[in-house]
Amino acid sequence: MDKIKSSLRPDLQAIADMVEPNSSLLDIGCGEGDLLAWLQNNKKVSGRGIELSQSGVNRSIARGLSVIQGDAEADLPYYPDQAYDYAVLGQTLQTLKNPKDVLEQLVRIARHAIVSVPNFGHWKNRVSLFLNGRMPVTKTLSYEWYDTPNIHFCTITDFITLCETLGLTVETRLYVTHQGTPTRFHNKGLSANLFGEQGIFMIRK
Repeated sequence: MDKIKSSLRPDLQAIADMVEPNSSLLDIGCGEGDLLAWLQNNKKVSGRGIELSQSGVNRSIARGLSVIQGDAEADLPYYPDQAYDYAVLGQTLQTLKNPKDVLEQLVRIARHAIVSVPNFGHWKNRVSLFLNGRMPVTKTLSYEWYDTPNIHFCTITDFITLCETLGLTVETRLYVTHQGTPTRFHNKGLSANLFGEQGIFMIRK
C-alpha cells in the first residue's frame, strides 16, 4: 500500500472518529479510498468500497484497498442484511435518483449508517440566493446549476425530517463549519441549519 495520508478532510475525519476499531465497513462512493486507507491503517477496520468512477477504483486498488466498481442504487439491494458494522455514504446522497431508497438500504445492510450531506440551508447560500437571485456556488456546492451532479438539494433539517419519516434513529448528528470544525447538535438544529456547511449523521433502524 502506498503512503497513507496522515490527515483527512475535516468531514472524513469526523466520520472516521465515529467508527469503532476492528469493525467492518462498506464505503459507498469511496473515491480514491482516503477514508478506507486511514481506517485500515489507524483503526484496523476491515473495509470494502464501492466506487462508480473507474479512475477512483483504479487508484484505490493501487493503494491495496478492496474496492469494486458499482452503482449504489443498482447494487446495494444485493448485499445481505447486517453484513457490516458500518455503511458510509459521504457527500453522495444528493446525487442519487432515489435517496430515500438508498438510505433504507444502508440501514438494512449495516448496524449503523454514516451519511454526510451538503447543507443548502447554510446562511451564505440563503444570502447569495436572496441578493443575487441565482443558485449559489460555494466551496461545498461548487458546481453551476447546469452541470452539478447534485439533483436533490436538501438542508440539515430536511435530512433529519426524512429520517423521522422513515422511522430511523439518529444516533449522532454533527454539522461542519466553513473552518472545518465538527459540532454536535440536538433535535433539528436551527443553528446547525444556518451555520453548518455539511451535516454528518450516524443512523440506524
